[in-house]
Amino acid sequence: MPSWVWVDALMRRVQIAGASCFVLQKGDRERGDVIVKVADLQGSARVYVPRTSMEGTRIFSDVRLQGVGESEREADEYVSRARNRDSDLWVIEIEDREARHFLTEDIEAPAD
Repeated sequence: MPSWVWVDALMRRVQIAGASCFVLQKGDRERGDVIVKVADLQGSARVYVPRTSMEGTRIFSDVRLQGVGESEREADEYVSRARNRDSDLWVIEIEDREARHFLTEDIEAPAD
């Protein structure tokens, strides 16, 4: 599925649920990876990055597994580094008081 179609579907799910969603950076329309930042509007945030599972399906990994903290500052620093590495990257920010990510793919995350 082209990246822009996937991003459009994510944005619609977010908007239907009453949260806000912004494209901070448009990447390659067809094959750009997508990084998703979810801010809870209280100073915390999580970042989700795509990867391929052992079964060959697309899943998202919570960057807390890489040692990134949950402050919005740490999330922004991670996103900034990712943007510098990959100009084809889509960067999506979701603002939701419940910190919902709205991803339909499986999520790899640390146990809470």
